[in-house]
Amino acid sequence: MRREAVLRIAAFVAMAALANGPLWVNAQENGPVTVSLWPGTAPGTDATTSPETREYPASAWVAGKPVLILGNVSQPALTFYPPTVEGKDRDATGKDGYPVVIVFPGGGYNILAYDLEGTEVCHWLNRIHVACVLLKYRVPHSGPYPKSPAALQDAQRAVGLLRQHASDWKIDTKRVGVLGFSAGGHLTAALAGHSTSRLYPLVDAADGLSCRPDFQLLIYPAYLSESDGSLEVAPTIQPPSDAPPTFLVQAEDDPVHVENSIAYFEALKRKNVSAEMHLYAKGGHGYGLRPTQLPVTEWTTYAAHWLESIGITARQN
Repeated sequence: MRREAVLRIAAFVAMAALANGPLWVNAQENGPVTVSLWPGTAPGTDATTSPETREYPASAWVAGKPVLILGNVSQPALTFYPPTVEGKDRDATGKDGYPVVIVFPGGGYNILAYDLEGTEVCHWLNRIHVACVLLKYRVPHSGPYPKSPAALQDAQRAVGLLRQHASDWKIDTKRVGVLGFSAGGHLTAALAGHSTSRLYPLVDAADGLSCRPDFQLLIYPAYLSESDGSLEVAPTIQPPSDAPPTFLVQAEDDPVHVENSIAYFEALKRKNVSAEMHLYAKGGHGYGLRPTQLPVTEWTTYAAHWLESIGITARQN
C-alpha cells in the first residue's frame, strides 16, 4: 500500500476516534463542542446534495439584528453547550447530572434559523443552569412527518445519542427535554408521538435507548392543527397518553395560526397530560427570545418558572 494511502487511512481513523471519544469527554472543559449525528451518511441522504449554506439575508432581521440562516443541511450535527455563566461551570441541579434541553430551530423544514432559534436559546438555557444541545437537522424538504421522515429521524437519533453519552457530559438521563420553534415545534410534538420505535434501521447502541423526551416546550408551533383555523389536532401529530409535560407559547396574530397551540393543548388535556399554555394578543411569528416591547418576548421568564414547577430545575434564590 502506498505511504500516502496509509497516512490518509490513519488520519481518518484518528478523526473517527476523536468524534466518538475526546469530543464527548472534554465537553465540560472546552465549552461548546460539535459532533456528527450519524456515523456515516444519514438515512436516505443523497450523496449529491448541494453544499451547506450559511448567510444573513437582508430580509431576515428580528429586533434590530440579522438572523443566521442555514440551508442545504445534509450532515446533521449536535452542538453541546455546558451550563456555564461567565466562564464558570455551575453545579448540577441533581445528583445524576444536569437537566438538558435539545433545541430544534424552525424554518418550515426548508432552512434553519440557527442563531435566533438556536444558539441564543442555548445561551439562555445555560444561564438558568440547564445544559443545551442544538440540533442541526436536515433541510430542506425534511418534514413535516409523514411527508418526509428525515427531520424526525434526526430528532430520534439525537435523544438516543445524548442519553448514550450522558455520563460524558454530566447529563441526567431522566431530565432530557426538547424545545422547538415553528416547524421545530412540530418536530417536538412529532417526537413525542413517535418515540416507541425508530424510523430508520438501528445504527448502534444509542438507538436502543429511549428517544422519549421527559418534557417539551413548543414555541409558536406550526402544522399541529388539522387545517388552518381548525381546533382539531392533526391526526399525524396526535399526542399519546404518555406525552411529556408540555409548555406552549403563541400569539393570536401569528400568521401561522394560534389554533396550532390551542388544538394541541386540547388534545393533551383529553389525554390527561400536564400542560401550560401562554397566549398573547400580539407578537406575530419568528421572534425567538429577542426582547421587544411586546410582552410575548418575555415568555422565557414563564418557561423558567414552569421548569421549576415540574421539578426539572431547582428554584433560584
